[in-house]
Amino acid sequence: MKALIQRVSAASVTVAGETVGEIEHGLLIFLGLDKSDTQMIAQKLLSKILRYRVFNDAAGHMNLDVAKVSGSLLIVSQFTLAADTQKGLRPSFSSAMPPKEAEALYDFFVAEAALVQSVATGRFGADMQVSLVNDGPVTFLLSAD
Repeated sequence: MKALIQRVSAASVTVAGETVGEIEHGLLIFLGLDKSDTQMIAQKLLSKILRYRVFNDAAGHMNLDVAKVSGSLLIVSQFTLAADTQKGLRPSFSSAMPPKEAEALYDFFVAEAALVQSVATGRFGADMQVSLVNDGPVTFLLSAD
């Protein structure tokens, strides 16, 4: 399981011209799921994201997590994060979790996040347009490892 997180001052997701999720200050999370991922791995990664200190303190140092700055989460499924790009010029998705299982694990991740943080989402499996204002820019690729 991989999460590409971006510190944003605003982000939104539209599907067929309709805004389905948006946040102001917080984290945009692109979530990629592999065949071997489990709910335990999802909880571990979510815990890491929620505690990851990417927001500036009074001294201008990245020392605060999303809760300490009253930020929100926009969680978007991102199938392409599961790609194997090591060989050739075309990504392989053989390690990606099948859609039905991936949607269930994505929903679990979102539900767990919503227990502790304000959450908006994209729409699983949809053709989404994501707009964001990356604050910094600050972007990190995280895994549950």
